[in-house]
Amino acid sequence: MAVQTPVRHRRPYRGAHLITRLIGPLTIAALVVAFALLWVAARPAGDVGPFIGQLIGAEGVLLLSVGLVLISTLRWVEQFFDGVDKAAVWHRRVAMTGTILIGVHIATTGNPNATQLGPTLGTIGIVGLATLTVWAIAPRWRSITPRPLRTPVERVMSSAPVRHVGRWVGSYGLWRAFHRLTGIFLAFGFVHGLMDSSVFGSQLLRWSYVVVGGVGLAFYLYRELLARRLAHTHDYEVSSVEPIDDAAFEIWLRPLGERFSFRPGQFALVNLEARDGWHRHPFTIASGPQEREIRVTVRALGDFTSSIGELVEPGMPAVISSRQGHFDYTRGTEHQVWVAGGIGVAPMLSWLRSAEVGALPQRVDFFYTARGPAPLADEVAHLAAHHDELHLHVIDTETSPRLTAVQVLESAGVDAHMLSAFLCGPEQMVSAIQRDLVRAGVKPANIHREFYNLR
Repeated sequence: MAVQTPVRHRRPYRGAHLITRLIGPLTIAALVVAFALLWVAARPAGDVGPFIGQLIGAEGVLLLSVGLVLISTLRWVEQFFDGVDKAAVWHRRVAMTGTILIGVHIATTGNPNATQLGPTLGTIGIVGLATLTVWAIAPRWRSITPRPLRTPVERVMSSAPVRHVGRWVGSYGLWRAFHRLTGIFLAFGFVHGLMDSSVFGSQLLRWSYVVVGGVGLAFYLYRELLARRLAHTHDYEVSSVEPIDDAAFEIWLRPLGERFSFRPGQFALVNLEARDGWHRHPFTIASGPQEREIRVTVRALGDFTSSIGELVEPGMPAVISSRQGHFDYTRGTEHQVWVAGGIGVAPMLSWLRSAEVGALPQRVDFFYTARGPAPLADEVAHLAAHHDELHLHVIDTETSPRLTAVQVLESAGVDAHMLSAFLCGPEQMVSAIQRDLVRAGVKPANIHREFYNLR
């Protein structure tokens, strides 16, 4: 019987711990509960109804302040959420929840002795925050529409007027510019609370409110006034722009000075000058850290990215900063599955372009799925051929069934609790596979995904 010898000169792959993902969310929950308990303990005498309404509004301010902390771009913040992409997801959740709570506060609480200016400030704040909430939800209409309603909703969404509005609303640059006003809208609501609250006879309640609102606004000012000036930037220029398929491009950037350092699988903020001005987008890096030039893959999803082949050409300047992300196969177990959809293969390309022979885990099943021929399948196959541990499965969903968790587990051939999974691709596909893998017994801590849509 053949004796299997372990691969030498590499560390074992032991998997990840769930606690690294829970520290941030649990801290948020603890803050919400502690704030409520403090207010209840210090509640002044009087009617309970108005107090509850104002507590709900104050909790909304707390959550919106937490949301501003989460997008402050400070590295120590995102570490508590296992990456800036997960921090952005929690920013969206707490901001939406905070906006809803403030809406409930407005609908249920009145002050007959309100100042003349306070209600106006509160109205401006809630209208702005509600607009941002709807704008954040709108691009995800498919994932929130009940299945029985999807067909009629899709007909409406595909109509010419809605598509025209969608192109305008879907503009990443426009959304990003408006999103930068989040702190202003919160400030209006915060000042309204200071001016019109009827429970601030208690200094403890007043100062607790000032602290939670002030901290959020301080982080907002840091992001808007200091973060960019303190960021370490690297000057590059476009060396080539090539189509990958009808709806995707790859851009190669060559350094003009100090090279940008990163870990395989990370993404970065890239400022590109195009024919119509500068554009700032997060892009996953598809090249290896050892390569001189940086390669990013771009899917046509918005106004700029849909026209990138016409707007960007060799010689145009670029500025790269803020390496981000914890999407790293070395955090997995000895048995792994990698699932990529379309150009979601970018981080896996970075892994394979930098991995030494014999350095991968004991077995990796790499599923690369696309509707039609996979755009980078030849390159993936070439890189995979250098690693005996890697087993490539290319799936064309136009001719084959969609990838399922059952298929993934059958190919891996090990108990689910020994497996780790790395998923990157369309949100619906990734969420479905993640859910089914957990149901099949894969540990939640060992399922890693990249949220490459920070909006």
